[in-house]
Amino acid sequence: MHAVKSGEPSGLRYGDLLRHVGRTFTEIRYADLVSLRRDQGSDRGGRVSILPRHVYRLVRPYVSVRLGDQARSILPLAAYLAFFQLFILHQSLEQALTIAGGMAGVMAGLMLFMEGLKLGLMPFAENIGLRLPDRTNRARLLGIAFVLGLGATIAEPAIGVLQAAGSQVVREQAPLLSDLLSTRVDWLVLAVGAGVGLATVLGMLRLLCQWSLKPLIVVTLLPALLLTLLAAADRTGQSGYLIGLAWDCGGVTTGPVTVPLVLALGIGIMRTVGHDDSGLGGFGIVTLASLLPVVTVLGLGLVLARMPAVAVAPAPVEVVAAATGLMSHPAVKSLVLAVQAILPLVLLLALIQRFVLRETLANGFAIRYGITLCLLGMMLFNLGLAYGLGALGSQVGRLLPVAFNAVETIPGSPLYPRLAGYLIALAFAFILGFGATIAEPALKALAVTVETLTNGALERMTLIYSVSVGVGVGIMLGVAKILWGLSLAWMLVPGYGVLLVMTFFSAEKYVNIAW
Repeated sequence: MHAVKSGEPSGLRYGDLLRHVGRTFTEIRYADLVSLRRDQGSDRGGRVSILPRHVYRLVRPYVSVRLGDQARSILPLAAYLAFFQLFILHQSLEQALTIAGGMAGVMAGLMLFMEGLKLGLMPFAENIGLRLPDRTNRARLLGIAFVLGLGATIAEPAIGVLQAAGSQVVREQAPLLSDLLSTRVDWLVLAVGAGVGLATVLGMLRLLCQWSLKPLIVVTLLPALLLTLLAAADRTGQSGYLIGLAWDCGGVTTGPVTVPLVLALGIGIMRTVGHDDSGLGGFGIVTLASLLPVVTVLGLGLVLARMPAVAVAPAPVEVVAAATGLMSHPAVKSLVLAVQAILPLVLLLALIQRFVLRETLANGFAIRYGITLCLLGMMLFNLGLAYGLGALGSQVGRLLPVAFNAVETIPGSPLYPRLAGYLIALAFAFILGFGATIAEPALKALAVTVETLTNGALERMTLIYSVSVGVGVGIMLGVAKILWGLSLAWMLVPGYGVLLVMTFFSAEKYVNIAW
């Protein structure tokens, strides 16, 4: 080392300091320490016996805090749905005990999954983001970022939900949409994955080159809006059905696999380059991952609209029988979805760690433990969703038209005059979105971070209420679209056009936070 004169900058980057400081400690297991004392002849050596009551006392605080976070997020939403069905729609709950058990599964699954993310998947990806800039050139770094974005999307559980929705599309009414969700579903998944991969590359370039988020928003949002207008103007009407699919695919990318992976990769790279001093530079990556898939899916749809439709052959009897056998059991499906979502991504990260970084994991046991928690948590969550929250939501959604329409199976329907029934449906949608968002633990954590980074200029409750109102209004507009058959394109384009203008005139830090 060389001496630095007083007042002269040393040139040491903060990211380099973090890397070196992070390597100056070593973890020692207590069992190894006890074994060492025994080898040295200490009388106090030996294995420590732990009784079940000791395990309970150790585990209870750890579990109660994490389970409590999920309960505060899930239970108010479930209580609201049950209250609305019982006292507004005057209908009894079906399979209440099964739903209660499913709710418990959702909470336990989320608890395990979130803990697994913190211990396993995110440190794994962050370590790769921290080491990659020093071990490879920029072109290879961006290529790896693209592959990770593509792989994370293919593994996203919500992609499977979109594929399942394809079976409900009436082919005679929307052949192009049916093609994309059935015979050409692989094309759809690759289009979404390519969008997320490109977004990950843009996000990494933004961190490495210190780009502003504003121009990136413009160059991704404008094509999405233009393609939306082109699809809406299609004379055949087939491309219009793709608008909802494309924008929903943007929402699919903000799932439990893609977001943590992309953010952790970005955090690692930010710590390495050490450019951003405000802490706000990492915001906005998820936005790019939501907008670019809209562009790729709409682009694919407009190309396919000019190609002949693919005939759908009926499934063989053997395939249908197999689908209704063991693989159709919710527990088996939950396990398959969990393995499909987690393991391919972990293998991809492991290959990068082994053959690109050429390193072994320093805390491999903790990461393997976290990945195991992710698998168990996602399996429990999927199972609980099928029997609990999803079942309750399906009941309320199926019964909601009773408020304003006559339903043969429900005596005394409609329960309210048409206008009053519509208002009840809209109010239900707004309160549902507002309440579910305001109870979201992740939003509260984000609000605390934003309040700290802005030195209190944007208070946490202001952010929480703003986001909650926005979600409530969005869900209410979605219900209004269904009730009155409104054009989705003419709801999206003016709204996002206003956002573009607001983005142009807003400060950079607020643009990062908002998007």
